Amino acid sequence: MSTVSGTLAKPAPAAPRAAAARQAPPTRRKRFWTSQRISLATLAVLIALWALVAELRLVSPVFLPSPAAVAGKFVTVSANGFADASLWTHLGASLGRVFAALVGALAVGVPVGLAIGLSPVGRGIFDPLLEFLRPIPPLAYLPLIIIWFGIGEPSKVLVIAIAMLAPIALSTASGVKSASRDRVNAARTLGASRAQVIRHVVLPDALPSILTGLRIALGTGWTTLVAAELIAATEGLGFMIQSAAQFLVTDVVIMGIFVIAAIAFLLEFAIRNLERRLVPWAGRD
Repeated sequence: MSTVSGTLAKPAPAAPRAAAARQAPPTRRKRFWTSQRISLATLAVLIALWALVAELRLVSPVFLPSPAAVAGKFVTVSANGFADASLWTHLGASLGRVFAALVGALAVGVPVGLAIGLSPVGRGIFDPLLEFLRPIPPLAYLPLIIIWFGIGEPSKVLVIAIAMLAPIALSTASGVKSASRDRVNAARTLGASRAQVIRHVVLPDALPSILTGLRIALGTGWTTLVAAELIAATEGLGFMIQSAAQFLVTDVVIMGIFVIAAIAFLLEFAIRNLERRLVPWAGRD
């Protein structure tokens, strides 16, 4: 009897397994419509609507050329140029101005942001100046820049740099103010000097905010580019767009806008990757 009862009792562990199976969380099905796919679908729908409007000629081709015409103009301008320069010459000139302005804005904006975040005196000196400068559109101070600095290349770079300055300085100041007080106090307890605290604690904590300000500043710089290249420019994407607009070459205008948008997108993507590499801890505290 004992042998028979022992044999009959063996299937009993199936009950705990069934309970464990009931308690196991169900596997989630991967969603098809991710945010990236939604973005691509939205872009495809907009281009399709644009092509439909152009095909039906609801708007004159002079004012709204088709996507195919814009793509064809990109190939033509890439090969033959426009306004006495190739597309790559225009692109190189604009990139040079934006990056030169960015270097200048970083060289001034980061120290100013540190002064605002670390010192009441620095905050009293620089904060009103930035708040005064920040809401002024570049076209408002463009004539003054021309009067003071002439119509050469420095004026173009300076207009872009001024537009970039406030986002970088204010983001740096915000990052400095949000630095961990526990880390600062720990560093001071271990005997770190003020300079060492700033270098090893405050700046690493502020770096995510500085990179965010860099991204905002690049966007502002590209929007200011067209205004900057109004100053006696002979090459540049903004100059190319302005020259095409004067003669109603709308396909070149739209093509230039798309080139600026593509370059800005690539720079944004590059900075986001740089941010993930330099500050992987950002947002985890």
